[in-house]
Amino acid sequence: EYLLSVAPPEQREIIISIRDDERKHARAFREIYWEVTGMEIPPTPEEEFQRPASYCEGITKALFGELAAVEKYRKILFGFEFLPYRNLITEIYTDELKHAVKWNYLFALNCRCS
Repeated sequence: EYLLSVAPPEQREIIISIRDDERKHARAFREIYWEVTGMEIPPTPEEEFQRPASYCEGITKALFGELAAVEKYRKILFGFEFLPYRNLITEIYTDELKHAVKWNYLFALNCRCS
């Protein structure tokens, strides 16, 4: 939400689309966890928000976060044989790759090397 609040107006829709996908992914993982275990995902301790020093630093952190998610979701994918779960996780990790491309685009627009 922080990057959305400081983004130039013409870039907000990109960040909103990423945020909305991430919310959809969280719901999907909660559903899979429930279907596999019969339990809800236990709450995790919330990390304290560390405000980035700049918009560019926030974009960079978001970009590398997406790439780390791809690695994590690929491992999860390999653990499932049930095709509907594999399909859903494939959709999620390809969304993460798409998000990385969008963050890279925002980086190119805003964070030029001098």
